[in-house]
Amino acid sequence: MPPKVFPKVSRIGVVWGKICLMDDVDRKILAELQQDGRLTVTELAARVRLSVSPCHRRLRELERSGAISGYRAVVEPAAVGLTFEALVFVSMRQEDRDTVAEFERAVGEVEHVLEAQRLFGEPDYLLRVATADLAAFQRLYDERLATLPGVQRLTSTLVMKHVVRDRALPA
Repeated sequence: MPPKVFPKVSRIGVVWGKICLMDDVDRKILAELQQDGRLTVTELAARVRLSVSPCHRRLRELERSGAISGYRAVVEPAAVGLTFEALVFVSMRQEDRDTVAEFERAVGEVEHVLEAQRLFGEPDYLLRVATADLAAFQRLYDERLATLPGVQRLTSTLVMKHVVRDRALPA
């Protein structure tokens, strides 16, 4: 009887608290979908050199495990009138659990905040914000961002241009 063959696993990933064994084929699937999330399973299978059924099973497992968290269109901000972008650094007055939770909930409701990241050290948060223009940013800054729970200080800088944007994760 031939020995059992196990897939070569060169890296173990942890996604949402689950351990995911990921081999080279899984990474190829992820790389292809990061380049074009609209591939059909048939097209994807051909690109990663699998038949359709095993490719589909792997794709569903990557989705189920959380390694693939969704699919979306990447929209050019200028196409929807968002031509002004700023990075806003937030320093908190206090960082107790309730204040942090309330701040994070409230910042999640500000639609012009495209990204919000909690940082180690000072400042406490980094927000990426997109608006139509400087006047719209000023209104957002004064009326929404400055009034978020627990905020002590806001500091902003304007984005001149994007050098690297929406890059796929490395394999």
